[in-house]
Amino acid sequence: MTPATAAPMRPRTGALPTQTTEPTIEVIGSMGPRYDEILTPEAIAFLTELHQRFSARRHDRLADRMRRRFEIGNGHDPQFRDDPRHIREDAEWKVAGAGPGLEDRRVEITGPTDPKMTINALNSGAKVWLADQEDATSPTWKNVIEGQLSLRDAIRGELEYTSPEGKRYEVTATETPTIVMRPRGWHLIEHHIRFTDRTGREMAASGSLVDFGLYFFHNATQLIANGRGPYFYIAKLESSEEAKLWDDVFTFSEQYIGIPHGTIRATVLIETLPAAFEMEEILFELRDHIAGLNAGRWDYIFSIIKNYRGRGARFVLPDRSEVTMTVPFMRAYTELLVQTCHKRGAFAIGGMSAFIPNRRDPEVTQRAFEKVAADKKREAGDGFDGTWVAHPDLIPVARAEFDAVLGDRPNQVDRQRPDVQVTAADLIDVHIGRPVTAQGVRDNVSVAIRYIEAWLRGLGAVALDNLMEDAATAEISRSQVWQWIHQDRSTAEGDHITREYIEGLITDVLAEVERHGDDRFDDAAEVFREVALGQEFPAFLTLPAYSKFLIETR
Repeated sequence: MTPATAAPMRPRTGALPTQTTEPTIEVIGSMGPRYDEILTPEAIAFLTELHQRFSARRHDRLADRMRRRFEIGNGHDPQFRDDPRHIREDAEWKVAGAGPGLEDRRVEITGPTDPKMTINALNSGAKVWLADQEDATSPTWKNVIEGQLSLRDAIRGELEYTSPEGKRYEVTATETPTIVMRPRGWHLIEHHIRFTDRTGREMAASGSLVDFGLYFFHNATQLIANGRGPYFYIAKLESSEEAKLWDDVFTFSEQYIGIPHGTIRATVLIETLPAAFEMEEILFELRDHIAGLNAGRWDYIFSIIKNYRGRGARFVLPDRSEVTMTVPFMRAYTELLVQTCHKRGAFAIGGMSAFIPNRRDPEVTQRAFEKVAADKKREAGDGFDGTWVAHPDLIPVARAEFDAVLGDRPNQVDRQRPDVQVTAADLIDVHIGRPVTAQGVRDNVSVAIRYIEAWLRGLGAVALDNLMEDAATAEISRSQVWQWIHQDRSTAEGDHITREYIEGLITDVLAEVERHGDDRFDDAAEVFREVALGQEFPAFLTLPAYSKFLIETR
């Protein structure tokens, strides 16, 4: 029937028919030994509920991030928001604060969740272990699920490990750190688990909901029986609306397994520029579930670069090594964090100095001890209640500085900071007055490529040049290179930083590293070129690297 002879359309009445289906979660990753102990039907049903209830809101919040980044990039500097001013001006409300086992957090050790590192962390003597499924973990399917197995076994006192060389590891400490697990941020996905919503639309699962959901479902009741609780570090938040989303996830999850409201405790990393302008609002939205905030220094520097990468020469930072905790914008952000936390009864936890000891090199070890001691002395003096370290040998160094300030007190939450007066302009005062050097550029290229290569092999925390590197420090390295190129910078020695100049450094790095048959340096260089030399700026280097190289195909 041609249009000329077709019968006239009649207006449709009533509701349009819709195709609906039961939401489902499907595991499409391969099943290794004991994976069925984590990916149980009951756990999958819980993940399905989490995704059905919260995945659409997650997408809305990610869209908000893109709009905010666009606004900043086009000249609209972030400000303290007017709409929640009443929250900041109400002096009465307080947060839930420490749960059992979180009253004293003076030294926390961070690290990935493979069996060996889990055992080392539990034997370390730290007060808290940040069990990291985020920046210190390469999200291979093996790492995602086997990390959950390590945590499950550790919480039940069943974890042991024998290395390929035959060395046996077991938990021997009489008092182990309180575990605070860090799931992946809202922006990350888990391609090996597929969610189908009620409309039949398929999508990769949320890395956040997968990591949180599996850990919570399997361990919350056991953790409570152990005298602790289900505790989480929340990464990469950019707004109080994102915090509210997490709070609703927590509330629903507590109801789902039948534990009291407020049992979950979260510590939010303030590691993005937008979040620094909403610290009090983030605490308020999570007030029934939050224990404190953490100054996530490395991602915070990356966030500054990412948001201001196209705003001109005055927002260009010098060599990564020159961006210390005492430069203006870092000083303002950390002092505001302490003041904000203590005003609301929350803990303020300091960040991680990148320096690490080398047991084979006493000089390197001594320098690391001195650098870390100075860093922790500053944090304790500023009012922080605890801090991070990345190596067990640094725990006594950090503890000594906090013991000197705290004494027998578990924290210094009662220390208010009325002397702190931080403005919006202070938080974006990036003037440092130091140059970009040829060595600084070379170091960034070398560190980024070597880190990405390790990440592609499944390693998320890597010691390079006597510094602990993770995804956040690699992000700084590649984003600085991108910004220096696009802002037409030159080194102090007179080298114009162009794509061709960086290509020469890539060639040098690949010639210098020790190659072997199964290394991933060629892939790492490909990733680096995309995230540092491309015309567009990927929001996170891990996104293209994950989609190209870490997804199993069957």
